[in-house]
Amino acid sequence: MSFTKRQFVAAALALLPLAQAQQPATTDPGNPSLKTYKCSKSGGCVAQDTAIALDWNYHWIHTVNGYESCTTSSGVNTTLCPDAATCSKNCVIEPANYTSSGVSTSGDALTMHQYVKSNGVYGNASPRVYLLGSDGDYVLMQLLGQELTFDVDMSTLPCGENGALYLSEMSGSGGRNEYNKGGAAYGSGYCDAQCPSELWKNGTLVPGGSPYCCNEMDILEGNSRANAYTPHPCSADNCDKGGCGFNPYAQGKTNYWGPGGTVDTSKPFTITTQFITDDGTQTGTLKEIRRQYIQNGQVIANAKSSAGIDSITEPWCESVDSAATTFGGLTTMGKALGRGMVLIFSIWNDASGYMNWLDSGSNGPCSSTEGNPSNIISQDPDTHVVFSNIRWGDIGSTFNAPGGSGSTTTTTAAITTTTKATTTTKTSSTTTTAGGATQTQWGQCGGQSWTGPTACVAGTTCKVQNPYYSQCL
Repeated sequence: MSFTKRQFVAAALALLPLAQAQQPATTDPGNPSLKTYKCSKSGGCVAQDTAIALDWNYHWIHTVNGYESCTTSSGVNTTLCPDAATCSKNCVIEPANYTSSGVSTSGDALTMHQYVKSNGVYGNASPRVYLLGSDGDYVLMQLLGQELTFDVDMSTLPCGENGALYLSEMSGSGGRNEYNKGGAAYGSGYCDAQCPSELWKNGTLVPGGSPYCCNEMDILEGNSRANAYTPHPCSADNCDKGGCGFNPYAQGKTNYWGPGGTVDTSKPFTITTQFITDDGTQTGTLKEIRRQYIQNGQVIANAKSSAGIDSITEPWCESVDSAATTFGGLTTMGKALGRGMVLIFSIWNDASGYMNWLDSGSNGPCSSTEGNPSNIISQDPDTHVVFSNIRWGDIGSTFNAPGGSGSTTTTTAAITTTTKATTTTKTSSTTTTAGGATQTQWGQCGGQSWTGPTACVAGTTCKVQNPYYSQCL
């Protein structure tokens, strides 16, 4: 995540009460369910009993026996909260209001709005949520030697917006302790590679705040005009804040990503990211991060630069990122992926830098001022992102490489490139010719602007998840 993540956090704190996770006011945190899928080659994809937790900054904290806020616009009320123990005694945390925070779920689809309308006026919501397990802790995805696949609709995200799906090595419990019994269920314990200053570092009050660094893997940061995926490894007290991000536009592929592009962002599509190890196991050393897309029944290989670069590797990282070696590069990132990282979803914009690092200049087609939030709220107040059909597990298990009539599809243990005439792969494979345009189980089969297959394979039915997404289940 770029340096502007810190600015995003600062903006959120300025707009919302600084809710610090204290004793829960109720026994039910009210976390909306979000179905996800854990996949394996032997057992297929199995639905998981998961939910989302809104970041604790979006929860209301007030006195135990009244409604006086325990927080201020710049921190905690020092009379009520001079320390963690006293604050825990004096204050309670309420369940979040997901609707007013711009968040909704339906089946396996999560929709997040930048702005929410109240009494006829749009206000900034900019939500951030975490994937929560049925045990009340965050799901710790162990993705070393594995892959992560999801569907996304970014069609309403203009220049300056960032619909992000990423991983951070947060505590699974959210720092739950005797003074913070709500923990992960209330969205506590946030950290990332920008080392944000936290008043409550992993759930524990730190007067004046303290930087909280942790390994971060940005799977997707993007809008309808540009995107990037970036590893951010860390040392004990600092991180590779810039990282070696792969942005197709920056690689010279200016027509690859965008409305009507190779990846047509005016319509939903699927993203698969693979974390390849040197020995093909879940205990090896991370050597490469690969990417592919699926849209309209076709596999789309990642963009390739004129130098032949189409994935993130250690040599490439070292050539474009001077800090890569300092923080251990892909080796450090791989160890974090092996230990387990929390899946995070957010939507945000940047009032100071206008998201230029992502979509302007050499990184995208947007002008230096298009991303001004005042432009976005006046021209695109309904801007939102939809993440759905989230699957993770063995490489080759989270997607079926589809193909329309007349196409040739190669299914392998690693991401492949599929074209009409030829198929190239990075490993040995078995090639088959696809039949008609019938969608596979778990695949998209309908929704607003969808032009791909609408018929499902035998044994599954096309079911509406939200206006933008229907799925073969």
